[in-house]
Amino acid sequence: MNVGRLIYLMGPSGAGKDSVLQGLQERLDESRYRIARRIITRSAEAAGEEAVAVSPEAFATLEAAGNFAMAWRANGLAYGISREIDGWLLQGYQVVVNGSRGYLGEAREKYPTLVPVLLKVEPAILRARLLARARESADQIEARLARSAAFADSDTLHGDPGILRLDNSASLEATVKRLLDILENRPGSEAP
Repeated sequence: MNVGRLIYLMGPSGAGKDSVLQGLQERLDESRYRIARRIITRSAEAAGEEAVAVSPEAFATLEAAGNFAMAWRANGLAYGISREIDGWLLQGYQVVVNGSRGYLGEAREKYPTLVPVLLKVEPAILRARLLARARESADQIEARLARSAAFADSDTLHGDPGILRLDNSASLEATVKRLLDILENRPGSEAP
């Protein structure tokens, strides 16, 4: 049986994960890859990604029923990845998920061969992106920026040589190409 790989894309809110995943989706061979949709406790209009929006009550029901392969809380919201990814992996697909930096340890325990990819962006650009999307209050944006700074300064991610890093401060096209290189195991794609 050819078991697939889990690509765990993470980074601060506003780093461009959704844009990278949309760019990736346009270029992927669907016979080999799948991008998982997250289930989130916020409205579909506010999600900014191809997510499934559910109420907190519906999320709790789905979680209690064991419908999530992964689930976490961050920034006052609940996020989940459907169990369908386990079937995709068993079928040999490479599966890309929009994960959480704070959940990485648990994700690695569950999927020891996952490939963690950290999307980074310069702090000033991150602030501008969060303000431009107008999804949150100024206080919520500051909380997100503080959380991002705490992760950037922590040894949890910073000192981990197993995490591949992508800088999305400039060209989205270059970031998508680099992620494609990682997916395809092209030479040079493993350099942090």
